[in-house]
Amino acid sequence: MAKSERTYSISELAREFKVTPRALRFYEDKGLLQPRRDGLNRVYLPRDRARLTLILQGKRVGLSLIEIKEILDLYNADEHHRLQNQVALKKFKQRLVALEAQREDIEGAINGLRTGIARLEETLSKPAPAASISAARAYEREARRRMADA
Repeated sequence: MAKSERTYSISELAREFKVTPRALRFYEDKGLLQPRRDGLNRVYLPRDRARLTLILQGKRVGLSLIEIKEILDLYNADEHHRLQNQVALKKFKQRLVALEAQREDIEGAINGLRTGIARLEETLSKPAPAASISAARAYEREARRRMADA
């Protein structure tokens, strides 16, 4: 290591990336980060900082830690990082397909809720029959009694 190379403490990286020191230790336990040691202190190099950036980006798009580790471990596989980039591209495309499917599901749920809300608002905008009001009051009395007994 060159004498002038910048290093980071665990608290510096935690603060900069808005993560907890515990998260950094967790990533270390999982083999994603390999800080050097100065006695009991962890010393992070620019390489560790770059890896942390990639870890957090991978998490943000929904990659598992295993997938992130697989990509990170390919860094030295070839001089131009082609294999690493190919694997990352494949995983990114798979994740994009999954997220697009989730978006469709969410849009369907939102539309279903909008339809349900509109129907309920329409129903509730009409005057309630006397029998419904009586049943609602009886239900409310029973609910209050049960809450008092609990």
